[in-house]
Amino acid sequence: MKLSGLLAVFLLLCTHRSGLGISHPKPSCRYPPSQWCRSLEIAIECKVQKQCMEVNATRPNQAVPPVSVTLYYESLCPACRVFISQQLFPTWTMLQDIMTVTLVPYGNAKELPSANTPFTCQHGEPECRGNIIEACIIHLTGRVALHIIYCMESAADVLNAAHPCLQLYAPSVSWSSVNSCVKGGLGYRLMHANAVMTRALIPAHTHVPWVTLNGEYTEENEDKAMSSLFHLVCQLYKGVKPPACTGAPVRLDRSFC
Repeated sequence: MKLSGLLAVFLLLCTHRSGLGISHPKPSCRYPPSQWCRSLEIAIECKVQKQCMEVNATRPNQAVPPVSVTLYYESLCPACRVFISQQLFPTWTMLQDIMTVTLVPYGNAKELPSANTPFTCQHGEPECRGNIIEACIIHLTGRVALHIIYCMESAADVLNAAHPCLQLYAPSVSWSSVNSCVKGGLGYRLMHANAVMTRALIPAHTHVPWVTLNGEYTEENEDKAMSSLFHLVCQLYKGVKPPACTGAPVRLDRSFC
């Protein structure tokens, strides 16, 4: 089970309010808030069983498809890093029950017919390495991949943050397995697949970040996504809106690479 981002924020705030005379749980566990309701065992360890039960009782109708958000990006593109850290991850944290996220690290890279340097990237070789590291992490870590990518992209140094971010959010995945992916055939195949996905975009992308909603790109949705992805996801969801969607949207500046 996934924890509603709203609950995670609520619980974190509540743990600091005992001075008001209100009794709140004070989770002391080894899991981040986003995973507190992932399973009954975790909820018990973190002492949030009651809150998780309440969240499950008010979950959106699972028969209504979630809003599909796909981000085509580059690991060292400043605009992509801003979008991931200020729009995509916060929105997913709050609305993960009504949205899915697919990450495609490739962007404005080019695939070359050379065994030694199969890819060239807009921001140089370090970005190519960052792209393939993130592609391997996404492949190897599954559900927690977005946490790790956010951790990397919001850090001062994206590449140097990869190892500690992996250890923090996916301690069961060894860095050696990521390194093997990056240096081996799997990393190339993942990057080739990302290249194919990016080249197949209709219309063709002209910049990054490039965002599609439910598999489609429009300038109108791009403008909305860049200024308030949270509000756009709430708007596009066809089911009963979760409580988080009742808040006012916050518009941010937009930029591209």
